[in-house]
Amino acid sequence: MQIVKEYVQRWYESGLEPDEYICHQKQGNLVEITEAATGKRQTVLTFCTNDVLGLVQEEAVKQAAIDAILQYGTSNSSASVLSGRIELHKQLEEEISAFKHLPHTQLFMNAWMAMQALMDAFCHLAIPVPGFQNTRETLILTDVLNHGCIVSAVVNAGTRSGKVFSHSPRVRVKAYRHCDMEDLARKLYRYARADERIMVISDAVFSMDGDIAPLPDMLSVMRKYEGSVLVMDEAHASGAIGATGRGIYEHFGILPQQAIEQGVVPLIMTTFSKFAASAGAAISSHVAELIPLLNVSPTSIGTISLPPPATAAALESIRQVRKFPERVKKLQENTQYLRSRLVEQGFMAIGETNVIPVILPPEINPKIFGRQIMKDYGIWVSPIWFIAKPRIRITANALHTQEEMDRLVTGMVATRNLLYKTTISA
Repeated sequence: MQIVKEYVQRWYESGLEPDEYICHQKQGNLVEITEAATGKRQTVLTFCTNDVLGLVQEEAVKQAAIDAILQYGTSNSSASVLSGRIELHKQLEEEISAFKHLPHTQLFMNAWMAMQALMDAFCHLAIPVPGFQNTRETLILTDVLNHGCIVSAVVNAGTRSGKVFSHSPRVRVKAYRHCDMEDLARKLYRYARADERIMVISDAVFSMDGDIAPLPDMLSVMRKYEGSVLVMDEAHASGAIGATGRGIYEHFGILPQQAIEQGVVPLIMTTFSKFAASAGAAISSHVAELIPLLNVSPTSIGTISLPPPATAAALESIRQVRKFPERVKKLQENTQYLRSRLVEQGFMAIGETNVIPVILPPEINPKIFGRQIMKDYGIWVSPIWFIAKPRIRITANALHTQEEMDRLVTGMVATRNLLYKTTISA
């Protein structure tokens, strides 16, 4: 462990560690926090929560979670395939399938486990079946800026989870340039082989850049490879884009069925930690036979099923989104307003969604910026400096008022001017 100790010491000396805050209570977008390093306690206005529709504090959602605890307890204490499946799981799967226009859905504890389960199920199938042998290799194409859960899954796709060695057919993984369909087409032409299974996987909305994958162009490229599979991770798309928050297909005015008609197999991953006021994930498909493979994947049978309160909260949240689409409209209006105000003040706000990354001048340290705007203006934003190009990551949500957004912009301008002046004079 000596190397770990030396590394962390140097890490801290270099100022690379993230600041830690402990939350005590929330009221709308006002959060009472304590800074772990200093013990300072204050109430701040947050622009870094992923509760994009404000459903975490919705009374109906909280009551659903409470009712589930009273009926089932706090945990199912078993894997779904053994004795951990409850009626709420079936209801949530059906609700997601209706929301995403794909009839079959499987739940998971989180997105990382869902993605790994998909690699296991698709590339390696499940358990040995007498008289059946899979000999077809798999080619996976992944956007270079995909979320870490995708990266982790695809780089480990060559061996089925739980196996030190795998005797399944080979899996090859190639990256294509971010949202570059010409590069995707070139890579498919160059690497795809006859009788090979093809999967293309992408974020729908990219979590650090706030932009949207070019779905129609992806389908145009992939329809030349009949039976190819397109996986869209809708973590930041669900509830945020599309007229009623259904995600990337609705955003572009198409249905998954249209992908199917072009010979492309659509898979959608939905996560509940952003729009659905909970935790967990799901994969939806029109292929019924995929579901039992996902259900017996190592990441399904190796852990408990989604707990009752989390299941109930996600279920009620999706029902709220379907019942009150004006929440989505409000989020999109706030996104447009905040982005326009930041651009007016000369900030480089990239992307196009409620995930608003602001690229600062290179002289300004995002971590110092985050500390300063909290100290002077009581505003909590996310400084990013160790997992992507340095930036301030802002997330708009449906609960933000125009006054709150104006307060953020005022604080951003003043903090930029203060730090830029300090840097130049130094």
